[in-house]
Amino acid sequence: MGWRKALEIGGVLAAIVLFAFGIAAIVIGLDGRSTVKDELTAQMITGTPDMTPTNITAAVKEAGLDPAKIPIPSCSVAGQLVDTGGEARCFAQYMNVHALESTGGLVYSQMPRYASPDGKGTNDPKAAVQVNGKPQDNAARNIWVTETALATALNASYMADQTALFGVVVGIALLIAGLGFAILAIGGALRNPESIFNRKKKEAPAEAAATGGAAPTT
Repeated sequence: MGWRKALEIGGVLAAIVLFAFGIAAIVIGLDGRSTVKDELTAQMITGTPDMTPTNITAAVKEAGLDPAKIPIPSCSVAGQLVDTGGEARCFAQYMNVHALESTGGLVYSQMPRYASPDGKGTNDPKAAVQVNGKPQDNAARNIWVTETALATALNASYMADQTALFGVVVGIALLIAGLGFAILAIGGALRNPESIFNRKKKEAPAEAAATGGAAPTT
């Protein structure tokens, strides 16, 4: 087997492999996106009426906070069923704003550890509200614990959805690359006089002449 023929066969095999991986990547990616959608739909999450940029800005002002210091989302899921990765991420952003409204604009690390008689909280266990001789934890911090857990799950859905979409895009790219390999390999084989394609064309007239018949036409 000559090196040209080996390259022709290798090119065709490479095209087949790329086609196979491309199809597999697309199927897996589409299945991943479908799984994300099904799991989110099962949670029956619906955006609240204030989950629009305009409404949430007004709510932030009513809470006595400065909208310029709060990450106001640019998306909207008000009244919508959250069933896609993008909507899940948007919902998580609004949850973050709701948590900030409840804590006076403070994140978990900024909030005092213990509850205080004046309601502002304190990091001094001796100045904290005492329960059975022990300082009482600041219950407001639990808001961030819950928000972080839920937001992380929603953001994971968004990441999974985007990863699946990336798989689909990669699959399409592999199909295109496989098509290119196939065109190059077959095109080169057709131009090669010693290729299996041209060899068959040469052998047909020779066989016809040996038998005294006409060469078959294609």
